[in-house]
Amino acid sequence: MELILKSNDEKSLAKIIALAKKLNVIIEKKNVVSNKTAKSDIKSRILAFKAKESSSFGDAAEWQSKERSDRELPFS
Repeated sequence: MELILKSNDEKSLAKIIALAKKLNVIIEKKNVVSNKTAKSDIKSRILAFKAKESSSFGDAAEWQSKERSDRELPFS
């Protein structure tokens, strides 16, 4: 079983760690980047993405026109 505890209160965490040691519980402490910073980083990576190669799918509008030739499409 895994239990994740998050807190900014160092005193509370110290008490929890001391109790866990008495109970012979394995402790892994990880410093996590704030959620807001992580979301901002992901957003900037997505916006900065540049494909290294051109798309292997070709022109989507052309494909759709060919596949859906039985229906009139709203674009030409």
